[in-house]
Amino acid sequence: MAIFNRDSEDEVTRGARAVVVHAETHGADRRDSDARLEEAKGLALAIGIHVVAAQAFRVRDRKPATLFGSGQVDQIATLVRQEEAELVIVDNSLSPVQQSNLEKACEAKVIDRTGLILEIFGERAATNEGRLQVELAHLDYQAGRLVRSWTHLERQRGGFGFLGGPGETQIEADRRMIRDRMAKIRRELDQVTRTRGLHRARRQRAPWPVIALVGYTNAGKSTLFNRLTGAHVMAEDLLFATLDPTMRQISLPGLDKAILSDTVGFVSDLPTQLIAAFRATLEEVLSADLIVHVRDIAHPDTDAQRDDVLDVLGELGVTGEAALDRSEDDPEPPPIIEAWNKLDLLDVENAALLREHAARRDDVLILSALTGEGVDTLARAISDRMTRGAKVYGLRLPVGDGAALAWLHEHGEVLSTMIEDEENRVEVRLSDAAFARFSKRGGG
Repeated sequence: MAIFNRDSEDEVTRGARAVVVHAETHGADRRDSDARLEEAKGLALAIGIHVVAAQAFRVRDRKPATLFGSGQVDQIATLVRQEEAELVIVDNSLSPVQQSNLEKACEAKVIDRTGLILEIFGERAATNEGRLQVELAHLDYQAGRLVRSWTHLERQRGGFGFLGGPGETQIEADRRMIRDRMAKIRRELDQVTRTRGLHRARRQRAPWPVIALVGYTNAGKSTLFNRLTGAHVMAEDLLFATLDPTMRQISLPGLDKAILSDTVGFVSDLPTQLIAAFRATLEEVLSADLIVHVRDIAHPDTDAQRDDVLDVLGELGVTGEAALDRSEDDPEPPPIIEAWNKLDLLDVENAALLREHAARRDDVLILSALTGEGVDTLARAISDRMTRGAKVYGLRLPVGDGAALAWLHEHGEVLSTMIEDEENRVEVRLSDAAFARFSKRGGG
């Protein structure tokens, strides 16, 4: 794996020594610098980069040429030389000019937060759709950086008609090639989106609810997904261990079948290119019947992570002003419940305080996806939300019709049974869809 592998001498490979730096600007971040540096180191680790030093710098005024002040740039360059680093990771967004100037000053390769996240997504994308989405985001990012991406910009290329007219510069040709490739990817993604829409419509016609797991990266979504479904989705202690969405059928108390969706983890300052590219995938969240927001409640920045997730959901129209401003024809955004995960990492005192807090809210469950504690309670809570509109029916079945009784146990919640006058009288809670299906099979 190479970071921005443009040509062989410009390659930084897995295992490269890197210095991580962060520009701390007044009031610009929900987290303190130490937390930002730790997360940046985790992002680097996710693609095998070896972080040898990390430092934050207080920046009063963002310098257009370098982001950091001149003295701070000298400190970074000195740190790079001392640590014999090949790579500088700037945990902020850099303009192409800032990136180029920092590379010259440090005599090392420089990538910013957006570039780092794009690299992780590029390595983790497993499906054709995921790879296309990442490539589109990467090309969009690179299009503005051709000014620094090539060493042959002064060369002229003669015209071959389809390659460009006489005297077309290399950078103009490269930009045109990027635009053409992006247009082709968008056409392919449009087809994928239409197919996904058909699948979504088919699911919506079926009587099975869809539950979407969302949350900050490494909050434990995939571990919870595996616990609920018995699947074996990649679940490692890495940022962005899951990229492509995964769906599985699950059974819940009172529900014969539901669809559980595991989605890509969110992160602070998620590149706008990625939000745009992954919009079709993230829209699976919009079409869900219920969103389970999985939170790493043991993380020191759990509140800031919650706010970052809500920001992305707001961009999708699930929360915030976009949800309030929807038209009457737009569907209601799905309700959200919070799953406070990683209870096993808390000490006894903090766990007790959080249990008390969670008990006062009807939209919060506390659990450990790793040990399984509280997962059954979450499943029951999801089921209660899904069956909130269910009705209780009194049914009379022939005593010998064990198949009908078994069907009711599988598809609803049997409250009581009593044999009277050679009939089995059953009280059962069923959704409207389940009752309609039971009626069609000749029940009741």
